[in-house]
Amino acid sequence: MSLRFSSRFTLVAGLLLLAGAAEQAAAQVRVDISFKRKLYVMYEPLIAAVTVHNLSGRQLLLDNTPDHRWLSFNIETADGRIIPPVDPDYSFPPAAVEAGEKLPAAFNLTPLFPLQEFGLYRVRASVYVAEFGRFFSSPPLAVEITEGRPIWQEVVGVPGGDGRPELRTITLLSHKLSRSTRLYARIEDRENGRIYATHQLGPFLTFGRPDVILDARNEIHILQNNAPKQFLYTHLDLDGKVIDRQFYVEAGTRPRLIKQSGGTVVVSGGRPYIPGEEEKAQMEADKIGDRPVPLPGS
Repeated sequence: MSLRFSSRFTLVAGLLLLAGAAEQAAAQVRVDISFKRKLYVMYEPLIAAVTVHNLSGRQLLLDNTPDHRWLSFNIETADGRIIPPVDPDYSFPPAAVEAGEKLPAAFNLTPLFPLQEFGLYRVRASVYVAEFGRFFSSPPLAVEITEGRPIWQEVVGVPGGDGRPELRTITLLSHKLSRSTRLYARIEDRENGRIYATHQLGPFLTFGRPDVILDARNEIHILQNNAPKQFLYTHLDLDGKVIDRQFYVEAGTRPRLIKQSGGTVVVSGGRPYIPGEEEKAQMEADKIGDRPVPLPGS
């Protein structure tokens, strides 16, 4: 055997050995990422569901190190441009995964990354295991950021305070998905560039417009026709907090919003009802409170 052939053989064998070792190491931990859908309206919560599968045969302690955070997200545009996080030092609390178990968790990417351009983004989750000294990454998953069609907008002042009034821009948007049209409410302080909330309020029938009334405190009351003879009432304050949500059905009279003499807003007509199991599941999927725990220090 010539020296040149022997060297080539040794090099190929070494590369195959390294590839085998890498494949064996990669098989110890699997990371998956998923989203509820592909299309999102700008600024609404972009919830990434991450699952870490522990196939190593031992307990894994996932914690940050001085050089690496144990969980990170990599986001790039369709043309390969990397989107850096708003805070490069963001991190998550440590976690442990028992042998043969999996760790499911949900994270809101909207406050973490400046996804303020319409278009396609590829998202990948990476988990660093200090014990193995390496990263384990999920396959990239594509989501698209789009904008709904504005159907109502008002600029109002925030009650109270002295001096120059603080303003809020309230916008209702409709967004057509493959099987339904969704209604969104966005509350923002445009002067200071702050988005307080972009809530998905659920489906609505587009042949009619939702009722919108502001009460004496400029809080928002919305009544949308979300199904035939079925209505959904939502009350939001100017910081985007949900005060109330209630289903109504048309019972003799069609529900509508009215503003009383004292400035309060109520639903007149119809009949309140508790949704069935299927509707509960849909409301659970679309619920406004569907957000992960905020990052430490946020």
